Amino acid sequence: MPHRYFTTEVCNGTAILRGKDAHHLSHVMRAKIGETVILCDGKAIEYTATITGFVEDTVEFTVEEGYPSTAEPDIEVTLYTGYPKQNKLEDIIRHGVELGCTHFIPFFSRYCVAAPKKEEQKNARYNKIAVEAAKQCGRGILPEVKMPLKNFHEVCKEFDQYDLVLFFYECGGSSLRMLLEEAQAPLPCCNAKQLKIAVITGSEGGFAAEEAEAAANAGAKTVGLGPRILRCETAPLAVLASVMTLTGNLE
Repeated sequence: MPHRYFTTEVCNGTAILRGKDAHHLSHVMRAKIGETVILCDGKAIEYTATITGFVEDTVEFTVEEGYPSTAEPDIEVTLYTGYPKQNKLEDIIRHGVELGCTHFIPFFSRYCVAAPKKEEQKNARYNKIAVEAAKQCGRGILPEVKMPLKNFHEVCKEFDQYDLVLFFYECGGSSLRMLLEEAQAPLPCCNAKQLKIAVITGSEGGFAAEEAEAAANAGAKTVGLGPRILRCETAPLAVLASVMTLTGNLE
């Protein structure tokens, strides 16, 4: 399978790869002129690219006509996850990218065990993890990890950006299957568009009752995940796998 790299420098049948990825391709992989790789522009368009030259830390290519990535789901999912302790967020991001999540937004809430500390430094690492995971699993975009929101009120203020907001609560709620079926039902006289879904899971301490009430008042649909209590690092991945399966994006 050809190696895969992201670059925005694709124009008129040529492309350029710079920086660390170019160094990796030329010095680590020891690629030769005439070899092919897959380039992606980060907007779900891929190109079969043939190496034509090496100049310092750049690699030059000729590219064939671009084609849509088949790896991207037909829904756009944003994961809001309660900030966990230790390195659990790294695994959530890594595996969430594999499952098709587009945006990750951690947040602090009443029962969070973790406290804010060096968040800008951590965010740079989280985005690097997301990029590496996207390359490994063949994504057509570069998923984004945003800076954490300071409280659950800030989370609720963002709900109007989405077609469907799913708040996963340990006390149970509506059927995920039914909510997704209703959201995907075609509307008369409307052009089809990509469904934007937000999913919200908690930290180790779960959610306070007033946070669950605030989510519902802000328009979220409260959903359960069965009779077992899932760990904070398990729940987001169970949710993403379920959403992707029920929308046909794991077929």
